[in-house]
Amino acid sequence: MKITDVEPIHLRVPVVEEIPDGTLDVLVVLIHTDAGITGVGEVTSQSYVCKACFDAPRSAARRHGLTSILVGEDPLDVERLWEKMYYETNRYGRRGAAIHAISGADIALWDIRGRSEGRPVHELLGGSHRSSVRAYASVLFGDTPDDTAKLAQEFVDMGLTAAKFGWGPFGKNAETDVAHVQAARDVLGDERDLMVDAGHAWDADTARQRAELLAPFNIGWLEEPLSQDDRRGYGELCPQSPVPIAAGEGDVTHWDFEDLIQRGVHVVQPDVAFCGGLTVCRRVSDLCAEYDRRAVPHCFSTGINLTASLHWMASVPNGDLVEYCLRPSPLMRKLVKNLPPLVDGRVPVPNGPGLGIELDDAVIREFQVA
Repeated sequence: MKITDVEPIHLRVPVVEEIPDGTLDVLVVLIHTDAGITGVGEVTSQSYVCKACFDAPRSAARRHGLTSILVGEDPLDVERLWEKMYYETNRYGRRGAAIHAISGADIALWDIRGRSEGRPVHELLGGSHRSSVRAYASVLFGDTPDDTAKLAQEFVDMGLTAAKFGWGPFGKNAETDVAHVQAARDVLGDERDLMVDAGHAWDADTARQRAELLAPFNIGWLEEPLSQDDRRGYGELCPQSPVPIAAGEGDVTHWDFEDLIQRGVHVVQPDVAFCGGLTVCRRVSDLCAEYDRRAVPHCFSTGINLTASLHWMASVPNGDLVEYCLRPSPLMRKLVKNLPPLVDGRVPVPNGPGLGIELDDAVIREFQVA
């Protein structure tokens, strides 16, 4: 089998607000083969830039566009192709947009391999440890503690057993922070998990103080309390924090995550459509097993990302948690026809060949950027 074409398709809703919402703009990647099998992937990044990473013509060594690297190759040799894409883009890549773009190609290649072998992707990644994955809702804190409480009640009514609140008014004032977390915990009760995303709000000393204030609320983790580049700060904070520290949604390649783990981060959060794809995620979960850490995917874009994340988590022994995006964007709700649903707080893992999903061509036509 050979790759005959790579098709990056940019989808964008008419109004893209300047908010932390990955459901408004996405790059879908289709990889076509001479066997009639097409793999589906996604890039969650700056779509205009990442599309250029595919479309750029062949250049000098290690400066090639991804399409020119992949056409003519055997799509079943997924991990070799990851290494080839990484090496042949490293004059303009190694991190950043090139790796983000590689993520979409890598997901599509795993999809092709699964479709070719008639097996779901999670079996290819290391086996099936569960048929569904527990979901946690992810939302911004409300404007007031009462607003946060109302959001928490919605999640309880939906049957969710875990929720994460972040950003919004959080991080500016200790008293306000505690009031919001208290409001969420009061509604969720002790039987549900509560996580907090600080959105890079503090330095290491302030983060430790806030962690001490939040510890009585038994939070599952405190996410990204520091700048993503403050590696030394994480090394100082993690051994002292009374609550688990989570980070990594902005990191790429297994080397970045190995660094986070060595700094002491307790929960690492690769985004499969950003970090380098399923190949990187599998390497990260292997690292977590070696260092007794936990991997939980960041996942806030479309059903392609969600489905790839579910397959990854199904293949990981302690991977029973996935971020479930509840945003109303049609790119999240309608792009994947058979979007994995919430069922009693869990999400079924597709068991068809490959990713086991079908895209809605009408949605692609409606939102494709010319």
